[in-house]
Amino acid sequence: MSSKVLPLSGFPELLPQERIVEQRFLDVVREVFELHGFSSVETRAVEPVERLLGKGGDADKEIYGVTRLAARSQERGGSDGELGLHFDLTVPFARYVLENAGKLDFPFKRYQIQKVWRGERPQEGRYREFTQADIDVVGAGELPAHYEAEMPLVIADVFERFPVGDFVIQVNDRKIPEGVYRGVGLDESVGVATVLRIVDKLDKIGADAVTEQLVAAGASPEQAAVCLALARIRTADLGFVEQVRALGVQHPVLDEGLEALAAVVRAGAEHAPGRIVADLRIARGLDYYTGTVYETQLLGFESWGSFCSGGRYDALASDGRTTYPGVGISIGVSRLLGLLVGKGLLTASRKTPAAVLVALVDEADRPRSTAVAAALRARGTACEVAPSAARFGKQIRYAERRGIPYVWFPGAARDTGGDEVKDIRTGEQVAADATTWECPAADRRPSVTRVEPAASTGA
Repeated sequence: MSSKVLPLSGFPELLPQERIVEQRFLDVVREVFELHGFSSVETRAVEPVERLLGKGGDADKEIYGVTRLAARSQERGGSDGELGLHFDLTVPFARYVLENAGKLDFPFKRYQIQKVWRGERPQEGRYREFTQADIDVVGAGELPAHYEAEMPLVIADVFERFPVGDFVIQVNDRKIPEGVYRGVGLDESVGVATVLRIVDKLDKIGADAVTEQLVAAGASPEQAAVCLALARIRTADLGFVEQVRALGVQHPVLDEGLEALAAVVRAGAEHAPGRIVADLRIARGLDYYTGTVYETQLLGFESWGSFCSGGRYDALASDGRTTYPGVGISIGVSRLLGLLVGKGLLTASRKTPAAVLVALVDEADRPRSTAVAAALRARGTACEVAPSAARFGKQIRYAERRGIPYVWFPGAARDTGGDEVKDIRTGEQVAADATTWECPAADRRPSVTRVEPAASTGA
């Protein structure tokens, strides 16, 4: 009896050409992370639910619980407690640092590329299972502030090397809004964390709704106006400092935040001009951020939201004796590529890694074609042998459908009986020897290109 196979919403599976785009992007991510001195780690997929809930998670995360079907009752009552799939990579990394602190060298720079799971409502660009690529720097007891300036520079390097389109990295420092809120007395009437969470909704609900929520939480209209005025400040240079000072608010925490953010923006202007801007509406919703925070948008597609975010955290990991402050940033790989590929803005040059299809004259000649393929592979050229000895026109069409740029014809040279290779894009066919022929560098691997959107496409 046959049954219809139905997809699971929110659990994407890529076609070969889409997977090639993802692989090329991850190649760039790994290369850049390692160029900046980050070491790779991988953590387990599960954590005790208690830890997930206590470190930035909550019921809204809809954490997926994990049990063994054959022994659900025993698993739930086991020594590890209830287990859940991690919803990000920061929480498991904090646990990893605590467990391995005696074996790590601090400051510890790590990158991590893994699947995460989040039981939210699936929609365009939002998945229940998705890939993240994180970098973090963690110190033992203290962490120099200059690492906060390094994070966006690494991300800018990644996005400059891959055709994602024009982008901007928005930065703020949580100490700036905290200092302003304390300076106007909101820490007493509402609470800094509450104000941050409300203001963080500004893009989603608008200024009027934010004002209403602030007043409902206990702020005066004048205090709410200061919060909105601060959130409207955005500069690509150090001009934000004067604009904040013009609000007339004084507080030592505010002074610390302005100095720290100025250092980040100054580094951005020097090493990634035009890519890093101070945007004081950025707050990030998670409570554990304590310093610089980041969000990244594609210009022209701001309604898609942030694809890369993070920040400084000073107390996410502690063993009671030593606290391990850190700063990190995460690329939402599946979200970014899902939208770019889904909108037709990124495409791979072919559906297979193979650059060459070795043709078959007839089935009896398969050993010769296999030997050619082996020689090409030995020199680093990916190839495959034709699946059958069909007419050459059909074999060429096989290559065309997959985007394979070259077809190799064993024994095709009439005068010498030697081989020939044909670039099926141009029609040029030349004599070739599998032991010496060099595949052009541009064709060795599938390439990814940006397709510019039509004029009507945008945010």
